[in-house]
Amino acid sequence: MNFWEYIGNRYAQLLTDTYQHASAVFQCMVVATLIGVLIGVATYRSEWAGNLAITSTATVLTVPSLAMIGLLIPITGLGVAPTVTALILYGLLPIVRNAIVGLRGVDPTLVDAAKGIGMSRLSRLLRVELPLAWPPILTGIRVSTQMLMGIAAIGAYSSGPGLGNEIFRGISSLGSANALNQVLAGTLGIVILALVFDAVYVLIGRLTISRGIRA
Repeated sequence: MNFWEYIGNRYAQLLTDTYQHASAVFQCMVVATLIGVLIGVATYRSEWAGNLAITSTATVLTVPSLAMIGLLIPITGLGVAPTVTALILYGLLPIVRNAIVGLRGVDPTLVDAAKGIGMSRLSRLLRVELPLAWPPILTGIRVSTQMLMGIAAIGAYSSGPGLGNEIFRGISSLGSANALNQVLAGTLGIVILALVFDAVYVLIGRLTISRGIRA
């Protein structure tokens, strides 16, 4: 059968895999964003601490994703756990780096002015520094999401959820009638999801970043 006939026959399963893939990436990005921003907030004031945070999270990216999941399986078992753990770890670097860069780039005179009118350190962070650092942080989130869309497919190696299962089934049955259709369906699904997520981030940026900061 051709590709479109395959899509028609496997429509329900493909929708399920697509939902699971999107859900896994979204939930891991929420966790990675929270952890990454907290690390950035905790380390941006210190040069050595900030560099250590960036270097540590960058080191994770040197580990091939298949090897990372393979190393996690003995610890977490098969299924969702190794996939989620790997995605969170891989998603940290762009967020941590951009959070540190964004917070360090806030104009010190604005922080001093906020301090001068009696704002506490927490208030200055939440009401002045983080809003001004939000554009680079959002860029880091966008980059992480695009990375995780592809990495999440490797989760099928540990029986994880998502469109990677379609790709792995096709690869494992190369030469069969629908092998190419399976790989193509999984790959196109991931590409479309990545484009949809990126469009959502563009919309979030327009809604949350003031025109003055964008300019």
